[in-house]
Amino acid sequence: MYVELAILAVFVFLYSAIAGRVERTSVSGPMVFIAFGLIIGPLGLGWIQADLSNNGMRALADITLALVLFIDAANADLSVVKKSFRIPQRMLIFGLPLTILLGFGAGLLLFDQLPVFELAILATMLAATDAALGKAVIINKAVPARIRESLNIESGLNDGICVPVLFLFIALALGADTGGSDFSFAVKLVAQEVGIGLLVGLGMAAIGAKILSVCYKRGWISEIWIQLPVIALALGSFSVAQTLHGSGYVAAFVGGLLFGSYKTSKHHELILAAEGTGETLALVT
Repeated sequence: MYVELAILAVFVFLYSAIAGRVERTSVSGPMVFIAFGLIIGPLGLGWIQADLSNNGMRALADITLALVLFIDAANADLSVVKKSFRIPQRMLIFGLPLTILLGFGAGLLLFDQLPVFELAILATMLAATDAALGKAVIINKAVPARIRESLNIESGLNDGICVPVLFLFIALALGADTGGSDFSFAVKLVAQEVGIGLLVGLGMAAIGAKILSVCYKRGWISEIWIQLPVIALALGSFSVAQTLHGSGYVAAFVGGLLFGSYKTSKHHELILAAEGTGETLALVT
């Protein structure tokens, strides 16, 4: 365990030292980390033998996705969306469903042994892309600002939009397997997951943003601790919703949207401090 941790720590340190230089090339962080994972993993040198059924890996993936969803949503510039909403609007209303449909069609051709609803689940999972994969385009000033911002907004919002769709297909797949009423079972599960997630996410974000605003004005937030409130709020929203049998991912997403709507320099500073942690966890995962 400690040998594996040492290998990852050394690599993260070295990458963080040259990350700025890498970002100016056509190579992105995910490419570098995936290549490194292949080299040191079971298909390469075998220095790390990851057990995908390990609960620790599941927990790491869960908290990483929750944090990334919260930060992506909080970073969405809603004022820009209002001004040039047509591009991300087309991408989300037309492009995203068509991508899911195209993925479903490809799945029918490639994996004809899978049930229909499982193919729909796979297509939905693959449709939600992360801007980190195309970060070189988003930070390139040669690309028009409205295109860059539209891509960034779409990538930040598509995860949260896909979550209810994913739950719907999962519910339909479970209903088909158990022989239950597909539609009623799906509606009940989605309503529970999404409803509880919405209430928890919005409630915790509103309370958290208010507390941080008051504490910031009074100078109670330490510079040493400034990177932690957003991380704690994101993971708290996720875990509370999961505990109440709702969707922690929906809670993290809507909570991030509400928290990010408080567009002050203070909130931006808080979000920015947590962003590095989220990106690091995502790359390591």
